[in-house]
Amino acid sequence: MRTENKDKELNHRHFIGLRLTDVELDLLDQGAACLSISRSEYLRKLLLEKQIHHQIEVVADMKDLRKLVSEYGKIGSNLNQIAKHFNSGGSQSRAIENEIHQCITDLFLLRKEVLKLAGGMNGNRKTH
Repeated sequence: MRTENKDKELNHRHFIGLRLTDVELDLLDQGAACLSISRSEYLRKLLLEKQIHHQIEVVADMKDLRKLVSEYGKIGSNLNQIAKHFNSGGSQSRAIENEIHQCITDLFLLRKEVLKLAGGMNGNRKTH
């Protein structure tokens, strides 16, 4: 005779409807038949016992990446020259101010390129 706790544990109160193709239904039936259990019990076993591995594959064009790294290096060099100018007592000029604004603009443009290469911020990546 079952205990009250065991009855509560086996009471599957929630129903989920699921649409399958003919092939998917056939696979489900074959799996359940192999174990001599119902479709529902087979799906519960899959849910509770089988682990699903999620893998993200990142694909990059090395030529484009090298170009971006080179551009970041040039911008960094320009910013270092500007910093050296100010740190050595150089005065602020319109030319220096324009150079700073250009570096900032270049950084934002490169950021857009990197996001494009990475599939954007929408998570458009190939997954398995």
